Amino acid sequence: MKIELAEINNTGIAEIISDNIEINNTQEALDIMANCSYQGADGIILHEKNLIPDFFDLKTGLAGEILQKFSNYRVKLAIVGEFSKYQSKSLKDFIYESNKSGRVYFVNSVTEAKQNLSKI
Repeated sequence: MKIELAEINNTGIAEIISDNIEINNTQEALDIMANCSYQGADGIILHEKNLIPDFFDLKTGLAGEILQKFSNYRVKLAIVGEFSKYQSKSLKDFIYESNKSGRVYFVNSVTEAKQNLSKI
């Protein structure tokens, strides 16, 4: 795993670069969040492929647990991926509501992620 740091509009943004699943549970999400925050990041970009598939099955509760941690620690998060392939109405509603919150974004590109995370 590699962490690429950028600063946009005085906001530190860390992008996780990896072809592997980096987050299998809440503790791994906290570890990445702590590492990125320590390096000065206020926002983190993860890619869909870095999250265990159970994250996108809301019945597991994993997405709620992880996103609650980001909210509690006031770290913004953008997840980049292609989410239209998921058929679950609950997940689509969850993504819609998350995007409205201003703290967690499900987006299609890194550019869009950086724009959202650097909003003042």
